Amino acid sequence: MSEQAAEFDELDDKIPVMDKRRYNSDGEIVAEAVEEIPAVPTKSAAETALEAALKAETERREAAESKLVGVQAKFEEAKANLERETAEMRERLKKTLEAKASQDQFNFLTTLLPVLDNLNLAVAASETDPDVTHLREGVIGTARSFEQALISVGVEPVAGVGSTFNPELHEAVDMAPSDADNDGKILKEYARGYKFGDRLLRPARVQVGNAS
Repeated sequence: MSEQAAEFDELDDKIPVMDKRRYNSDGEIVAEAVEEIPAVPTKSAAETALEAALKAETERREAAESKLVGVQAKFEEAKANLERETAEMRERLKKTLEAKASQDQFNFLTTLLPVLDNLNLAVAASETDPDVTHLREGVIGTARSFEQALISVGVEPVAGVGSTFNPELHEAVDMAPSDADNDGKILKEYARGYKFGDRLLRPARVQVGNAS
């Protein structure tokens, strides 16, 4: 064997042969190997429809969950806004009521100042004028101005002498004989009663006539 042929034989042992063809003793091709391709399993129409339905249901569920998350986020935001607005409104209302109460107190105190002035004038006059009549007139004027101050802030006196006794407005201190026309009516008022709106500040203490 020649040296070149020996080299080819050596290379033939080292180079992998990828040829799948078959030869006979004369060197003719007798067959060519065919590589078998594994068959891809086919799916039935029912399996295909089921997979499509499952995919559609999964997509629908994911979309619904995403929408639910968005709705929940909007709800939480709306709730937070409502709570903040309610707190702000409550605070504004509180400040408004406090300001109104303070203004009402201020107005009431303002109406009382003339009453105090009249009382001080009556006291000063009594120190230089020995006539009790003038002092009495000053006290009467002071009492009337004080009652007007009460009326200006919504205080009303309870009906007194001549009115029919009302246990919700009057407190009977005693009873006195009277004619039939004055039976059950107030003959004397010991202390005047007052109302503030629909509320009774105090009942009038009175004497009630009794015809029997």
